[in-house]
Amino acid sequence: MIKIDERDKQILKLLQEDASQTTKQIAAKIKLSQTAVYERIKRLEREKLITSYVALCDLEKVDKAFTAFCMVKLVNHTRKSLEHFEKDILTLDEITECYHISGEYDYLLKINVKNIKAYRQFMVEKLTSIPFISSTQSAFNINTVKYSTAISLT
Repeated sequence: MIKIDERDKQILKLLQEDASQTTKQIAAKIKLSQTAVYERIKRLEREKLITSYVALCDLEKVDKAFTAFCMVKLVNHTRKSLEHFEKDILTLDEITECYHISGEYDYLLKINVKNIKAYRQFMVEKLTSIPFISSTQSAFNINTVKYSTAISLT
């Protein structure tokens, strides 16, 4: 496991809050030189503690505010069915997250579309056309109480 110290954690926390911050801004906040911050960030990237930088979109403004969670049960759990399902899921842009889970269902999908009509169309035309699906169950987001992409480092 890669060892990180408190300064690294401070940098990671700040970048998770706003990845567009400059090394100068971060250096001022944690009272370290710009060069030291730059070198630490590059090391964190090389060691894959930082895996990517992204821009998060306002779902309302991009017309994708309808969020559904769909649980999927496969017909069987053969290597072929799992691999086929996962390969097909990766091609569907409406799915923003996919987890292989334990319990009654096999997968949990997070889906963002325009509205319920778009969700139905997605289900009928795309998701249910994937082989090996036995059943699905959907739940719809009423209100987002907490949303964060940041991982606690404490």
